[in-house]
Amino acid sequence: MLIGATALLLGGGGLAVYATTALAGNNTPDAAAGHSQHTASAFTLSCPDVGERLRQVPRSAKLPVSKGLSSLDKQVHDAYHKMMGGTGDSVLTGLKTQRAKTIKMMVTAISKDAKRPGYLLKMSGCTMKPVSEGAGAGGNDSTKSVQDGWYQGQTQNQTQGQTQGQSQDPGQVQGQVGGQAQDGGQQDQNGGQQQGQPGGPSPDDFVDINNVQPNADAPPFAAPQGGNASTGTFVTECGRNEDGHFNSDNVIVTPGVSNGAHHTHDYVGNKATDAFADDNKLAASDTTCDNGDQSTHYWPVLRKLDGNAEQKPGAAQDANVGTTLTPATVTLTFRGSQSGEVRAMPRFLKIITGDAKAFTNGTKNANASWSCTGFEDRQLKDKYPLCPQGSQVVRTFAFQNCWNGRDIDSGNHRDHMAFSDQNGNCPNGFQAVPQLVQRITYDVPEGQSFAVDSFPEQLHKPVTDHGDFINVMPDDLMSKAVDCINNGQECT
Repeated sequence: MLIGATALLLGGGGLAVYATTALAGNNTPDAAAGHSQHTASAFTLSCPDVGERLRQVPRSAKLPVSKGLSSLDKQVHDAYHKMMGGTGDSVLTGLKTQRAKTIKMMVTAISKDAKRPGYLLKMSGCTMKPVSEGAGAGGNDSTKSVQDGWYQGQTQNQTQGQTQGQSQDPGQVQGQVGGQAQDGGQQDQNGGQQQGQPGGPSPDDFVDINNVQPNADAPPFAAPQGGNASTGTFVTECGRNEDGHFNSDNVIVTPGVSNGAHHTHDYVGNKATDAFADDNKLAASDTTCDNGDQSTHYWPVLRKLDGNAEQKPGAAQDANVGTTLTPATVTLTFRGSQSGEVRAMPRFLKIITGDAKAFTNGTKNANASWSCTGFEDRQLKDKYPLCPQGSQVVRTFAFQNCWNGRDIDSGNHRDHMAFSDQNGNCPNGFQAVPQLVQRITYDVPEGQSFAVDSFPEQLHKPVTDHGDFINVMPDDLMSKAVDCINNGQECT
């Protein structure tokens, strides 16, 4: 009897852990179905998101907290490697010990100049989570209406039933114990569906856009309208990253730490953006934007899954393999509010939208949208679109459009911003600001051949996509944008 054997698949787009159970006497071929009685279930590591729970981080603690968050991500990455030849329990025990030490260091640093966040100390333990129970696993609920989720930031409504998943049928082995990769989407000798890219994405992460029903007829996919709406737009042209500005830093979440993102970012706008770019450095920098806008826009790169293993931080060293795809177009649009006028964003306002760990965190903060040109009334949250010939893949990030009127950032980089409801009403204490919509298109190879960069345990799932923005518009340019929006004009 073989129970609970584990193996780690390496290569391709990342790392995945598989637990296989075979019961004695039940491993002979089924005469009727022609299937083996082996069963296999894929697992990933799920750890509490410490960064999401941060509230007050004083200036004195920012660098220790940044280093701590990056260390926590590296510890999860390394745990995958240690699982090769080990047991899940021993790896989880060691990981918990590491995380406890790192979290304690962060709590101590914060406590010197702010209230001690002792609740973080309870977040060291991780679990092995079946991939079938991850956000968006199983089913196509993301093909239903999106306007009740994305725009209001209430994405839980979009995913009812998604987290249930489905276990694999006998013979549907998603990998080979011992680390042998499977060819994407092919049938094994027993007729089972194989795992596509080791570590993700899987064939189930893709859907033919022709099979998706129209579901996007409200903002941000349709412009604000109505008697009180501010209906203008302001578009800033910043190129497609033709200059090749890439790094694996995250100046918002982990400032002062190289490779703080552990995946590669595409940048347009401010040319100085890296982990060490403070507000003064950003304000003094040149820009790729043609109107003098020095703002920073970045997002994880999209890769062609061709096996190209670039040995550098954020790429193959962090389990992101494949050739980076340059966007075909990048459109950066600021829109108004359904409820009335918008006010200016403060300079150096920082906003992140989406969640790089949504596959294990759940979809509360997930906010990326996928589609195809010519089909943008059909938006996907947890699937990559398979587009017909001549149609490009589209990524859309509609940012939070309500600001608390005080802070340019917050401890978890979320609390100072919020989404309005579908009528444009902001939560109490918040006020409407121009809503940034980043729209990025790609020419991708045919088939299930691309994926977004991710943390290894997130398995390159589309639901983990995210966008980042720092407003470094000169004040006069922001005033022009606000006037255009509030006056119903279309400006660049």
